[in-house]
Amino acid sequence: MPEEDHRRAVIIGAGFGGLFAATKLANKPIDVLLIDRHNYHTFTPLLYQVATCALDPSELAYPIRSIFRNARNIQCMMGEVTNIDLPNRKITVQNEGRIYKEGFDYLILATGSQTAYFGRDEFREFTLELQSLDDAVALRNRILRLFEQAALIQEPTERDPLTTFVVVGGGPTGIETAGALYELYNHVLEKDYSSEISLRARVILVEMQPYVLAPYPEGLQQAALEQIQSLGVEVILGNPVKSVHADRVELVDGTSISARTVVWTAGVEASSISQSLEIELSKGGRIPVHPTMEMVGCQEVYAVGDIAYLEDPNGQPYPMLIPVAKQQGILAAKNILRHIEGRNPGAFTYQDRGIMATIGRSRAVAWLYNRLALR
Repeated sequence: MPEEDHRRAVIIGAGFGGLFAATKLANKPIDVLLIDRHNYHTFTPLLYQVATCALDPSELAYPIRSIFRNARNIQCMMGEVTNIDLPNRKITVQNEGRIYKEGFDYLILATGSQTAYFGRDEFREFTLELQSLDDAVALRNRILRLFEQAALIQEPTERDPLTTFVVVGGGPTGIETAGALYELYNHVLEKDYSSEISLRARVILVEMQPYVLAPYPEGLQQAALEQIQSLGVEVILGNPVKSVHADRVELVDGTSISARTVVWTAGVEASSISQSLEIELSKGGRIPVHPTMEMVGCQEVYAVGDIAYLEDPNGQPYPMLIPVAKQQGILAAKNILRHIEGRNPGAFTYQDRGIMATIGRSRAVAWLYNRLALR
């Protein structure tokens, strides 16, 4: 049980923001409850490698209890937070049909993001996402199952849609997923099915903008486009998706692509928990916060990572990236300790070390310390 003279912090979400916040509070004079719907932390940058058989799921999942085994003040709880009562400082957690009420003195919201369909929720029925380990395993299993089906079919018009993959969204996740899907066929499946009827894998990347990798400088955008095309991926730019069906994707210009697998990586928005707070949200459903990472209008309640909205000195919102979440989580934890000690809180200053996207096994583009890098 928590010591009576210790204040209590509850962290919702064991992604990068919540994990690093908890790490900073480990073995400090505060009781911490870390809640997540899973009992493991997922290294999300490599989900696409699980989906394309390059990694085993266990290589991306790290048991939360093992991470904090030596932290005497941290408790871990698996469950779904169904309600946050800010005025009374209580949250409701559901686990296997049981309901738990947990109180807090400090709260850190670090629940991350979810796939955004930009008002076209009907696309969900026939698309696959790549937000979680379960998503990655589902995509991998689908790919392997469809190749097995295709190997038994003689008619090309019936067979080819089974081995055609459409990736919607030309951001880093889309680029990496499209490249890995193509190389999965060339380096693995082609050998496995060499004695079967001739199979042809086709990977198509669809981006509504006239360029890929929107956050990157123009030079890297062009380099990434050339590299993904040289790999063998077909790229369609400036042509948004109009509709998605079980057997095809239709684009705005009338193009119809016969495909049984559509991976949606076109964008993300704040996790739905933000909508339950009865506050005015910023763009993408993100929670507005002060530079201290405290939620606007609610003291001792912090939001970090993808769910938080904070503008940089240029008036632009900080991007939904892992380094941002990590640094914000650490700052929120530090400010909780400062509050306990009666000291003034610190303000967020982002240390930007750059961003990178890998393209297949031997290609990558990176923007490091504001310098371009190609590999």
